Amino acid sequence: MANFYNDNSDLQFHLTHPLMNRIIELRERGFADKNKFDYAPSNLDDAIDSYQKVMELCGEICADVIAPNAEANDIEGHSIENDHLKYNSHTLENYEALRKASVWGITLPRKYNGLNFSNVPYIMVGEMISRADGGFANFWGLQDCAETINEFASEELKQEFLPLAAQGKSLAMVLTEPDAGSDLQSVQLKARYDADKNQWFLNGVKRFITNGDADIQLVLARSEEGTGDGRGLSLFIYEKDKHCQIVRRVENKLGIHGSPTCELVYKDAPARLLGDRKMGLIKYVMSLMYCARLGVGGQSVGIAEAAYREAIKYANEREQFKSPIIKFPAVYQLLGNMNAKLKGMRSLLYETARFVDMSKLLQEIQNNKERTLTSDERADLKYYKKMADAFTPLLKLFSSEWCNQIAYDALQIHGGSGYMKDFPIERITRDARITTIYEGTSQLQVVAAIKGVTTGIFSQRMAELDSMMANNENLQQQRNLLLQMTNDYENAIKTVESFKCQEYIDFQARNLVEMAGNIIVSYLLFTDSIRNDKFLNNANIFLNLAIAENAMKFKYINNGNPNDLDWYK
Repeated sequence: MANFYNDNSDLQFHLTHPLMNRIIELRERGFADKNKFDYAPSNLDDAIDSYQKVMELCGEICADVIAPNAEANDIEGHSIENDHLKYNSHTLENYEALRKASVWGITLPRKYNGLNFSNVPYIMVGEMISRADGGFANFWGLQDCAETINEFASEELKQEFLPLAAQGKSLAMVLTEPDAGSDLQSVQLKARYDADKNQWFLNGVKRFITNGDADIQLVLARSEEGTGDGRGLSLFIYEKDKHCQIVRRVENKLGIHGSPTCELVYKDAPARLLGDRKMGLIKYVMSLMYCARLGVGGQSVGIAEAAYREAIKYANEREQFKSPIIKFPAVYQLLGNMNAKLKGMRSLLYETARFVDMSKLLQEIQNNKERTLTSDERADLKYYKKMADAFTPLLKLFSSEWCNQIAYDALQIHGGSGYMKDFPIERITRDARITTIYEGTSQLQVVAAIKGVTTGIFSQRMAELDSMMANNENLQQQRNLLLQMTNDYENAIKTVESFKCQEYIDFQARNLVEMAGNIIVSYLLFTDSIRNDKFLNNANIFLNLAIAENAMKFKYINNGNPNDLDWYK
C-alpha cells in the first residue's frame, strides 16, 4: 500500500532530530499521563513509537484517500445550500478518514481527548496532507484555532469546545473583512454586549474566510465603541448551531478549490468572549497568525513535494529525440535545483517547528506555574522564543516563494502537457500560488523578518551552525565559502545602516532577509549532512545557487543609496 510517510525518508529524518527527545519529555511532563490514559506513553521510547505509528497511519490516509480525491475535490469545489456551506462528498470522505483515525486534536492535551503530540508531528501531517491535496490541507491547519482556545480561553470554554475539536468538529478563524485584509486593525464587525441577557452579539460582514461556515468559529470583532484601532478588538467564539450567521457566497478562486472560502454575514449572532476584552488582535490573533504561518510553511513544502514528484515522473516517462527528457542537462539541472530547494525548505520548516515547540512548552510550564523553571530553562525559553519569532516569518517567506518556483519549474518540465488539466501539475501550480499571499503576504513577512537581521538574531544562528561544521574535516571548503558569504552579509548590513535612513533599510530589507535565509538554509543542509550524508549533494547544489544569488544582492546593495527611493517619483 502507498504511504506518504514511509516513502519519504526525509520526514523520518526530521522526526528523529536529537532535540525531539527533549521536546517529547517536556510535552509529556515526565510521562505523568501514563496512569490516567491507556494510550499515554510510559517512557520516551514508547512516545517515539506512538509518533511513528501515527505518522504512518496519516501517511496511509494521505496516499489512499486524500490524494485520489484531490482531482475531483478541485473540480467540484463546494456550494451553498439553504444559506450554509455544503461540502462535496470527497472532502467529507477525507474528513471522516482522519476522524476515524482519531488524529483531530493531535496537539491537544489528553484530558480534552487529544493525543498531546508536539508541534513537529502536527506540521508533518500537514505537509503530507498538502502533498496529497493542497486545498484540503487548510482543514487540518485550522486546528490552530483549537490551540488558541487551549492557550487563552477559560477552563470552562476549554472543557466545552476542545473535546469537540478533538472529535473532528470543523474550525475557522474569522478575521478579514471587505475593507480589512492585511490591516486587521481596521476590522469593523460589531460586538455588542447585552447586560440584561449577559450575552455578546455579533453583527457585520466577513470576507475571504477559509471554511467560513465551520462548527466552531473564532471571530475578531470591535467590542469597544468609539475605537478605530487594534485596542478596540476582542476575540469571540461563535457556534454554527446558533443559526445566526449565513454564507453569502463561496469565492470562485484560482486554486485550492478543495478549501471553501466564504463571505459571511452575522445578524445578532450570540457569541462567547475568549479571554480578555481588547486583547483580540494584540495578543490572541497575533498568536493565532504566528501558528498559521508555520502551518503555511508546511503546506508549501507539501505542495512543492508533490510538484517535484510529478516532474520526476514525467521526465522519466516523456521521450523526445528517442531519449527520456530526464537525460537532457537542461532538464536535470532544473530537477537538481528543485530538489535542493525542497530539501532546504524542509530543513528550515522543522528547524522553525522545533524552535516553536521549545518556546511554547517552556512558556506553558512557566505560565501554568507547574513548577519553577531552572536557570538553564529560563535561558532556553528566552533563546527559543527569540529564534521562533525570527524564523517563523523567514520560513513563511522562503517556503512559499520556493513552493511557487518549484511548481513553476515542474510545469515547465511538462511542457505544453502541464498546461492542460490532464496532468496533476496544472492543479498543483494553481494551489501553490496562494501560499505567498494568505496568512501575511511575502512583503509582510519581510517586514517581520528584517528584525532578525538588524538585531543580529540570524547572525547568531549562523555562528551556532558554523560551530557544528567546524570540526568536520570533509566540509571545510564549504564552510570557508559560507564564512565568506556571512562576511558579505554583515558588510551589506553595515552599508545599509550607514545611511541612517529607516526608509532605506525598509527598501533593502528583502535583499538582506534573503541573503540571511540563503546562508542559514545552506548551513542547515550541511549540518543535516553530518547526520546523514545523503543531504551532501543537495547541500552543495544549494550552496552554489546561494553564492550566486547573494553575490548579486551584495553588489546591488553596495551600488545603492537612499536616492534609489526616488525611482517611483
